[in-house]
Amino acid sequence: MKKVSITLLFTTIALIGFSQVISKSDMITLDHKALVITKQKIEQKDKEMMLAYEHLIEVCNKNLNFGPFSVMDKKDFPPSGNKHDYMSIGPYWWPNPDSKTGLPYIRKDGQVNPEVRNYPDKENMPRVCEKVYEFSLAYYLSGNEKYAQKAKELVRTWFLDAATKMNPNVNYGQAIKGVVEGRAEGLIDTRHFIFLLDGVQLLNNSKTWTVKDNNELKSWFKAYYDWLDNSKIGIDEKEAGNNHGIWYDAQALAITNFLGDDATSKKIINRALGRLKDQMDAKGAFPLELARTNSLHYSVFIMNAFECIAQLSDNINVDFRSAKLSNGKSFKDAYDFLLPYLLEEKVWTGPTLTHFNVGDAYPLLLSASKHLQCVSCVPYMNKKSPDYPKMIIQLL
Repeated sequence: MKKVSITLLFTTIALIGFSQVISKSDMITLDHKALVITKQKIEQKDKEMMLAYEHLIEVCNKNLNFGPFSVMDKKDFPPSGNKHDYMSIGPYWWPNPDSKTGLPYIRKDGQVNPEVRNYPDKENMPRVCEKVYEFSLAYYLSGNEKYAQKAKELVRTWFLDAATKMNPNVNYGQAIKGVVEGRAEGLIDTRHFIFLLDGVQLLNNSKTWTVKDNNELKSWFKAYYDWLDNSKIGIDEKEAGNNHGIWYDAQALAITNFLGDDATSKKIINRALGRLKDQMDAKGAFPLELARTNSLHYSVFIMNAFECIAQLSDNINVDFRSAKLSNGKSFKDAYDFLLPYLLEEKVWTGPTLTHFNVGDAYPLLLSASKHLQCVSCVPYMNKKSPDYPKMIIQLL
């Protein structure tokens, strides 16, 4: 591997007991060579490195009985009548108070309908992806096959075993009752596949995770990518003009990286650069996200998607961050706009329906510290949560 793009999502929470909930979309990159050094330091019982490592092992040991979960766990059937098909309902859609049946549902932006929990696919799938990463990282750093065995169990149950596997489509994602059986917006759910694939790459030297397992997972994701690239739902999401479009690209790029299709990966990266040019204004902001009821959250959310693209681009030696757009702008301009607000040097005045969770922005701050020489980013995180940055930086 040239590089491994690693997602430190709920894992980071588990490592440090961080009380805030960090968005499952947040990603930071680990260089594979840096991981080798990290492993060597653990073997040498480096004091600071051991602290983060021991937390990881403790968490994984506590979760060895986690799951496994599958799409078969939902009580209700999707419209296809086949529980192997993934299903979720749109989070911001509610029963219509002016209708006796509640249909068709109506939109309340930023307000999540608790009915979404009736379809646990959307909840279980990110948890599976999260735990696959945790156990894969624990295996890589410790060499203990029990963690690889657990990661394999979770992957095979969700994706590969005939009795429980998910069909490689999202035809019924973010359905709206009384309106549509499935929407392009449902593909935002499966962005979590990005970090599952990050974790799986750490299992390559495991005796438990065999070549057969890896090839079967590649076959699943090839079929899923074919659906993603050619279905009406996939095409509609690919053409989305806001954060959905770039999350589509991030997901697609993670898959083509995993499949070793560099030619397609480069096409996706170029498409993402086109989105950056079209969606970012002269100030470095994203107007479509500024218009949302939680404008800071969505500004961070789209930046996390672009950051995923930048990280995954490194795998094929493409420098997304420094690429100059035809209008002279670059990804750095988006950071220049957003960082003062994330560091509380400026007060955000855009629409804010709910409190912004600063933890969502930590991967951006870490990236800015590493790639943009932001000298105040790590001190700010230290101030907000003293243990968090120290632990994560050790794992970098």
